[in-house]
Amino acid sequence: LAEEKQKPMYAELAESHPVEYIAGGATQNSIRVAQWVMGKPGSTAFVGCVGKDQFGDKLEQAARGDGVNAAYMKHPETPTGTCAVLVKGGERSLVANLSAANCYEISHYETAEIQELVTAANIVYCAGFFLTVSPPTMIALGKHVAEKHKTFCLNLSAPFICQFFKDPLLSVMPYVDFLFGNESEAAEFGKAMGWGEELDVVALKAAAMPKESGSPPPPPPPPGRL
Repeated sequence: LAEEKQKPMYAELAESHPVEYIAGGATQNSIRVAQWVMGKPGSTAFVGCVGKDQFGDKLEQAARGDGVNAAYMKHPETPTGTCAVLVKGGERSLVANLSAANCYEISHYETAEIQELVTAANIVYCAGFFLTVSPPTMIALGKHVAEKHKTFCLNLSAPFICQFFKDPLLSVMPYVDFLFGNESEAAEFGKAMGWGEELDVVALKAAAMPKESGSPPPPPPPPGRL
């Protein structure tokens, strides 16, 4: 993560290097892949927070260029989150400044524009990273999904989410239909829950956790829309 002394580097790199702008971030990357699979522009949407600045405009332009309906909350004071990626040969170096990505508020989720997107969606996907920003938004989204018998997907994202954000994670788990995680994330979830680190045990225990809807996830939607 960028320290204060590194924050000027983004504008400097944009001036001194040929830059390829990509609508990145863990969740937005996943949505871009889903959009690529779906093919038809506007089959997916992404909601997050950016600043009212040049990088925010670049991000929105890149996302929409990939066919994603970008519906950002635009923070008036905090700059857009950026991640500088320098690639040389097969190696890469990344420096991330989360900035406005940490500023999302549930008031934006409650707007008519976002509620229209939520109503139209059949599948919802969130990264565990968002548990550090706005658990109330995730819970509100989960309640809608459970009430309408849609599908809620959550990615554990990183071991520290299970270590330090266990309570917000457990507040969202009753709404989750599909839980994603790699081996280290699943093992850390098992440790946090007191289940141990055996992955098969963790998977079975997680699958048996109570669900708000009281039912398994519905079948996938028909082709053409996520």
